[in-house]
Amino acid sequence: MALRSNPTLRQRRLGAELRRMREQAGLGGSQLARALGINPAHVTQMESGKTGISVERLRTIAALCMCVNEPLIDALADIITDRDKGGWWEEYRGRLSQHFLEMAEMEGRAHGLSTYTMAFIPGLLQTTAYASAVFARGFPRLPRHEVDLRTAFRVRRQHVVRSGETPYCAYIHEAALRMQFSGPEVQAEQLGSLIEDSERPTISIRVVLFDVDTLPVNHENFTYVRGPVPDLDTAQMDSGLDSVVFDAPAHIAQFRSLLDRIDSAALSEEESREFIQSIKNDMEKKNA
Repeated sequence: MALRSNPTLRQRRLGAELRRMREQAGLGGSQLARALGINPAHVTQMESGKTGISVERLRTIAALCMCVNEPLIDALADIITDRDKGGWWEEYRGRLSQHFLEMAEMEGRAHGLSTYTMAFIPGLLQTTAYASAVFARGFPRLPRHEVDLRTAFRVRRQHVVRSGETPYCAYIHEAALRMQFSGPEVQAEQLGSLIEDSERPTISIRVVLFDVDTLPVNHENFTYVRGPVPDLDTAQMDSGLDSVVFDAPAHIAQFRSLLDRIDSAALSEEESREFIQSIKNDMEKKNA
C-alpha cells in the first residue's frame, strides 16, 4: 500500500490514538510490531496516519495494548469504515490551504461545537458582507478573487449549524460585537443576523462583557469540537499566522475548564439577545 503524503486530520487523529493506546500500555513500537508480526516502520506509519489499518487490526492492537475502552475502540472503528466518505470541502482542495479544509472537516464530523471569539463574530455566524469585509481587511491584502473564494467557503461551512445538524454554542466577547470591519451598516446587519440565529433551537449565543476580567488572555479565539466520545474531542486555536489543533488529554482538559469559566462569566441567552439588540439600536441611530 502506497504511503499517504498528506494524511487528513481524521487519519492523523486515528494514528495519534493508536500511539496513545500503545504508550499507555507501556509498549515500545518495536514490541508492538513483533506482536503483530510486522516491521517497526509499519507501526510508525500507522501512528502518523501515513498508512491505513483495518478494523480487525485496530481491535487486535487494542487487545495487545489491554485497552478496555470499548466506546473509544468503536468510535475509532467508525473512523476507519468511514474513511472513503469525503466531505463537500474536498471540492476546494488545491484552491484553499489545508487549514481551511481541516476546519471544515472538524465541523462537518462534530457532534457538538463551541467557540469563543474576542475580535470578530464567529465564522459560522458571519453574514456574507461581514465575512467578505474580514477577509478584505487582511494584511497583506488579498486579491478580490481570493476574498470571494474564502467568503463562499465560509458561508458554506455554516450549513452544519444553521441546518440544526450540530448543536452550537458561541461565546462572543463584547469587543467583537462593537468591532467594525466595514462600517456600521454592515455591523448592524451582522448583529441582526446574530439575533435571528440566537432564536434557532440548536444555536446558543452568549455574550461576555468588557467588565469580566477573570478570563485567561492566551486563548483569544478557539473552537472546541465534541467527538462521538469524549476521548475524541478536539480543540483548535488561531495563533496569528497559523492554526493549532490540540487533542492530547491534558490540553482537552484545559479547554474544557476554560469553557466552564467562560460559561459562568457569560450573560444568559436572553440577556445576550437584549444586549446585542441594544448595540444594534445604537449603531442604527448613529447611522441615521
